[in-house]
Amino acid sequence: MKIIGIETSCDETAVALCIDGEIIASKISSQDIHSKYGGVIPELASREHERILNLIIHKTLQESKIDLLELDGIAVTQGPGLSGALIAGTSFAKGLALGLKIPIIGVNHLEAHIFANFLAEPNLNFPFVCLLVSGGHTQLWQVNDFRNYNLLGETRDDAAGEAFDKGARILGLGYPGGPEIEKLAIDGDHKTIDFPRALIEKNNFEFSFSGLKTSLLYYMEKNNKDSIKNIAASYQFAIIDVLVKKLKFAAEFSNCTNCVVAGGVAANKFLRKYSKDQITNRKIIFPHPSFCTDNAAMIAFLGEKYLLIGKKSNLNFSIEPNMRLS
Repeated sequence: MKIIGIETSCDETAVALCIDGEIIASKISSQDIHSKYGGVIPELASREHERILNLIIHKTLQESKIDLLELDGIAVTQGPGLSGALIAGTSFAKGLALGLKIPIIGVNHLEAHIFANFLAEPNLNFPFVCLLVSGGHTQLWQVNDFRNYNLLGETRDDAAGEAFDKGARILGLGYPGGPEIEKLAIDGDHKTIDFPRALIEKNNFEFSFSGLKTSLLYYMEKNNKDSIKNIAASYQFAIIDVLVKKLKFAAEFSNCTNCVVAGGVAANKFLRKYSKDQITNRKIIFPHPSFCTDNAAMIAFLGEKYLLIGKKSNLNFSIEPNMRLS
C-alpha cells in the first residue's frame, strides 16, 4: 500500500511516502520566518503551507520515483494544531483525494507521535509507557495496544517545550528555545542552581512548569551577571529531571518493560542520556531526531495502519484544533 502523509499542524510543512510500513521518502520545510517574532504567527504559518505544499509533494514523489496515480491513500493531520495551518493541509489533501478518487484518513497528531517509535523499533511490543513531550503537550500514556491508550497524567499548565521557549525568551535567546538552551547547556554546570521541581512526589504522573519559568525570571532579575551557560544548564536539568522521574514512576506503576519518548523535546540529547542513566532496568526507545519534531513520516505510517483495517474519513471531515487522544 502506497500512502502519502501530509503534516501542517504548526510551522513545519511536511510530506512523506510510506509503502507497506516503510518510509520511502520524508521531506520537511521549516518556516524560518517566525524566528524574528520569537514564536509562531498563525496567519504566516498558513500562508507558508499553501505556498510550499504542492512543491514539497512533487519533490517527495519525484525522489521516490512514484507517480501520483500510483497512490492508494492519503493521510493528513486532522488535529491538534493551529486552525489555519490544519485547514491548509486538510484542504489540499481532500482535493487530492477527490481528484485521484482514493481514500483519505484524518490522523491524530499525538497518536502519530507515539507511533513514530515503531519507525525506530519495528519490533516494539505492547504494552509500553510513552512520555509524549513537545511544545504543546506533556503527557504520560500507557499504550496497551493499537487504539487502546490510557492517559496516566499530563501537565496542569505549560508543556515542557513551552517552558523551554519561555525560558529562552527570559535568557534573551532565539526561537525555538529548546535547541538554543541545549546548545548553551553543553558547556554549563547543571548543578549550579537548584531550580524548583513541582509535583515531584512518587507516583504522581502530573506535571507543572509555570512555577519553574517564574523562578527563572526572578533569578535573572537578581543574578543577571551569573554565567548564562550554567543558568541554561540548570534550567534544562530542572525540566528533564522531572520528565525522567515521571517516566520512571510510570514504568514501575504499569510494570511495562519498554519506555518510549515521543515529541519534539525527545530530540534533546541530554534527555536521551539522562533517561538511560536513570532508568536502567527498562528499555528506553527514542525515534530518530528527524521523527521527533513535527513530520509527515509518522502521519503516513499511522494512516496506513488505519487504512489497512478499513478505517477512512469522509471528505467533509472537520479539523480539530484541540483534538484529544482517548
